[in-house]
Amino acid sequence: MVKIYGTERGAALPVPAKMLGWVCAMVIGWAASGAATAAGVLDRVRAKETVRVCIWPDYFGVSHRNPNTQQLEGVDIDLSVELGKDLKAKVQYVDSSFATLVDDVTAERCDVAMFAVGMLPQRLQHLKFSRPYMQSDIYAITTKSNRTVRQWSDIDQPGVLVGVQGGTFMEPVMKAKLTQAEMLVIKPPQTRERELEAGRIDVFMTDFPYSRRLLSNADWAKLIAPPTPFSVLPYGYAVKPGDEAWLAVIDGFVARIKKDGRLRTAATRHGLLPIVVND
Repeated sequence: MVKIYGTERGAALPVPAKMLGWVCAMVIGWAASGAATAAGVLDRVRAKETVRVCIWPDYFGVSHRNPNTQQLEGVDIDLSVELGKDLKAKVQYVDSSFATLVDDVTAERCDVAMFAVGMLPQRLQHLKFSRPYMQSDIYAITTKSNRTVRQWSDIDQPGVLVGVQGGTFMEPVMKAKLTQAEMLVIKPPQTRERELEAGRIDVFMTDFPYSRRLLSNADWAKLIAPPTPFSVLPYGYAVKPGDEAWLAVIDGFVARIKKDGRLRTAATRHGLLPIVVND
């Protein structure tokens, strides 16, 4: 049985109080100023009866396009459906990624990004976020047969090749924290799993949602959790700056799904209840 931070899987992961307080203060400030701003996106959504939602279709457990059925599944697929119901609008999905997230949102290719977007300082400079609804630390995935990386302390060692998905929050964090290991940024069409199975990396870094789904589908995979919190990051829904009324709509939606249980229901269905932010 895997333990996370000394607790059984299922225990909540703590966001550092300083970070969560800072993020929430920014969200409250944005939402409070929304009343005086014209609701541009909301007007368009109501007129067209369609809300465009950016997703990353390779995000297991969050917004994954099943390769066998081509159907979308995950916590943010379920919750985007709920957003559409609240707005009385059809949901139109727009494929995005962490690498193209900022451009896709600011260029108005979508109205909101809903794929567990980490609230990194770099992203906060270009996007505005709802209040956090989930959070995750960084985890390591290696193979059960790997003799180089068997525990967390084996990762940052000379000669170890550490893979990260380009554009994810793991990229800047691991770049700053690794002092001896070499980091490889993996971009499509390559995948972290293929690079690991081929032996071109020794381990790759990911978050709780991706690691959980991978472990349930890959019998060769081994999860290594940090012995203490490593880099816990809150997740929110992202919108383009400049439309505070639309931000208030998205933030209000997050507040409602927390209160009425829809967030917990969707997270439970996809095995992500341990990382839900309830407050």
